[in-house]
Amino acid sequence: MSDADLIIRIAAKGDGVTADGRHVPLSAPGDRIGADGTLLPGPDHVDPPCIHFPTCGGCQLQHLSDAAFTTYVRDRVAGALTGQDIADVEVAEAHVSPPRSRRRAALKAVRVDGRIQIGFTAQGTNSIVDMQMCELLHPALFDLVAPLRKLLSRDGVMGRSAGIVMTLVDQGVDLLLEDVKSEGLAAAEALTRFAEAQGLARLTLAERDVPPMTVWEPDPASVSFAGIPVHLPPGAFLQATADGEAALIAEVAAGVGDAATVADLFAGLGTFALSLAKGRKTYAAEASRDMLMALKQGGDRMPGRVFVEHRDLFRRPLIPAELNRFGAIVLDPPRAGAREQVAQLAESQASRLVYVSCNPSSFARDAVTLIAGGYRLERVKPVGQFRWSTHVELVGTFSRG
Repeated sequence: MSDADLIIRIAAKGDGVTADGRHVPLSAPGDRIGADGTLLPGPDHVDPPCIHFPTCGGCQLQHLSDAAFTTYVRDRVAGALTGQDIADVEVAEAHVSPPRSRRRAALKAVRVDGRIQIGFTAQGTNSIVDMQMCELLHPALFDLVAPLRKLLSRDGVMGRSAGIVMTLVDQGVDLLLEDVKSEGLAAAEALTRFAEAQGLARLTLAERDVPPMTVWEPDPASVSFAGIPVHLPPGAFLQATADGEAALIAEVAAGVGDAATVADLFAGLGTFALSLAKGRKTYAAEASRDMLMALKQGGDRMPGRVFVEHRDLFRRPLIPAELNRFGAIVLDPPRAGAREQVAQLAESQASRLVYVSCNPSSFARDAVTLIAGGYRLERVKPVGQFRWSTHVELVGTFSRG
């Protein structure tokens, strides 16, 4: 058997790749392709912990050992850098969140032959794998699946399908249901009884082109950063796991160092702005008004430390004269990156820049611009919050001078 038949790495989309460049689904590094085309498992090919793998769309890489998956997360980041000819960078060992730690998930509910099925969308299709177990979700989220089947099966509550967004907040589970109706007294009472019985932090109904309607919220739903509670708008973005969030914050704090003033761009709810504000002044820019107001309320608990501005950084990025006022910049843009803001950063004199990204490819593209502008990429920390997934995050630390 030749080395050409050996699986040597995992490609970005999750297929194993042989030494001669063939892509093999559901293979692991160290596996071999037999003479008859069968897959011969190696030491890093393990039995998946979930009965729904590989059909369920929630995971792509449960057949990898922990060591192989951690290597994959790191290699995804290193490969993106290599693809842009970025060298001489420390790529740290990846941090991977543990099983059953996902605190936010979007599921789908469908009615099939009179029964309600709930789960992730199956790989490459629009069908749903009816969830009987899940090694991703925090138990507090998974425990709602069975009661939701009963609720959604009631007459007048759900049509053919519905969306389910579950988020673990300070007060419990925040549940947002899309295309679920409360028409009629019986349906409305069923929803409130469900919320009370399950001890929900909040229950919100959402329809397309209609503002969300909260039908249950005994106390304001919040998430906390550095011990500071922040109101969570229904459906707002939150890091996928508390564990991954802590890893990102720690890396950002190390990159910022002892800078007395920090700008947090694309600040969201204040994950980094509030966590960095102790002992320094922090400016936070965010375009979403709902998240901006939540962040401002949290920042008001630290008088004179957090300064918030409503600003669309795609249309109106901070210019060098503004950026140069800060000792360090934190950048956490959407998946597509921040081409407009990065162009301004490349012309600035800010001495420290910490870039948080959920897309190694757009990060590497933006890094090329920053390096051309005089920055040096010192270190990249890969983070795998989406365990057994091809979705990888990272924190890159740049310096100038």
